Amino acid sequence: MEPVTFGVLALGGLLGLIALRVPIGVSLIFVSFLGIWGIAGPRAAMSMLSTIPYSSSASWTLSSIPMFLLMGYVAYHAGLTRGLFESARVWLGWLPGGLAIASLTGASAFAAVSGSSVACSAAIGRIAIPEMQRHAYDLRVATGSVAAGGTIGALIPPSIILILFGIQSNTSINALFAGGLVIGLASLVFYIGAVLVVWRVDPKSLPSTESYTMGERWAKTLEIWPVLLLIIAVLGGLFAGLFTATEAGAFGAFMAIALGLARRSLSWAGLRESLVDTVLSSGALFIIATGAGLFTRLVAMSGLSQEIGQLVEGIGLGTTGLLLAISLIYLALGMFLEPIGALLLTLPLFLPLVHAHGVDTIWFGLLVAKLLEIGMITPPVGLNVFVIHSVARDYARLEQIFAGIVPFLVADLVLVVGMLLARGWF
Repeated sequence: MEPVTFGVLALGGLLGLIALRVPIGVSLIFVSFLGIWGIAGPRAAMSMLSTIPYSSSASWTLSSIPMFLLMGYVAYHAGLTRGLFESARVWLGWLPGGLAIASLTGASAFAAVSGSSVACSAAIGRIAIPEMQRHAYDLRVATGSVAAGGTIGALIPPSIILILFGIQSNTSINALFAGGLVIGLASLVFYIGAVLVVWRVDPKSLPSTESYTMGERWAKTLEIWPVLLLIIAVLGGLFAGLFTATEAGAFGAFMAIALGLARRSLSWAGLRESLVDTVLSSGALFIIATGAGLFTRLVAMSGLSQEIGQLVEGIGLGTTGLLLAISLIYLALGMFLEPIGALLLTLPLFLPLVHAHGVDTIWFGLLVAKLLEIGMITPPVGLNVFVIHSVARDYARLEQIFAGIVPFLVADLVLVVGMLLARGWF
């Protein structure tokens, strides 16, 4: 049997296992091991199974992930992020749909210490949705804005998705973070535009406007000085070249612990819970990374990526057609898979194709991150929507939340089209 046949069978088996809800890390390891066995024999398969888990995990850059996760968990358990929504509210509440805009802005600020889409949605949703419900906001807009705002968490640094992309593609993490900050802020602007369009079409759906004095605004802002200091120190050090990604994560985790203990808002139980959450999340990510390493080796040995490349050339898609096809595939995968799994599943197949067409890797990484985050709010498995439903179960039905994200999905697609048109700038 030809090596490429083993690659095709492994890819089909992988998709079948994922459809059966087998964890994606386990699926990647299993089919890759069998595929390598079929191509090179049991000794090669056992050798790779014993060496690749170490080589995939023993990465200086990969060590930034548990550091940034720890920073985010400690900041949450220490209450450093608690006042973000209220601070955004006193500055932006006077705008039409001010509370929805404040929730989007608060989620963006939370993203700078979290890197997690789900964490952003859950943390801001618990505070913002009851407030919007109390002010008679349309619950579709209220819940949709928080679910969409959470997706910014995987774009603004420190973004776990961008770190993993950088490792898999040998791309500068700092360059990806700089681009992620731009795309994350652009997403915020487009989401605010979506809120204003909804208000323009139906002013009654966003009825309240609030005004505060400058004294009240600065008082609320001073309440969140610890998290602002944390964001400025970590991102400032990164972009100034003072830290590598791992050093920035370690410094941020240390600083979050120090601030929590100094303010006496971080208990030993909270610190322990932060450490446990970090270990569990990191372990899951490292298992998927190991599977991705094995799958990458299988793809290389089987020649599957070359076969796909020849197929694409035979169809005559061209660079634009290829990028459109990849975008549609990511949008489809996002409806069923969580972003990190979808990312590590597809990169071994797609990176050789985009390199062959001369596509800038940093731009492609930003596009992929944005497309994967759109999947977090698309049915039937929009994870952020289900998180918001668990938070707002007493206020909104699941179908209301999915209806509420429609304006934000439109804003996302407009931004993606803009990114595709701007590709020539990179």
